[in-house]
Amino acid sequence: MRIVINQLPYEVENSSKVSDALRLINAKPPYAVAVNLQFVPKSRYTEHGLHENDHIEVIAPVTGG
Repeated sequence: MRIVINQLPYEVENSSKVSDALRLINAKPPYAVAVNLQFVPKSRYTEHGLHENDHIEVIAPVTGG
């Protein structure tokens, strides 16, 4: 199925979870994740199922002053 991660399209298995999407892009912590603009807590990454055309945003914190 097709999903979008940080505005780039990807093809994943139908049973994919958020954790699979993070592995696909080789995400390095720390980061926050939203699926279709809804925050997904880290404790749910392995449980939260993805669906066709889901939009996933992986957001890294910005530091500075």
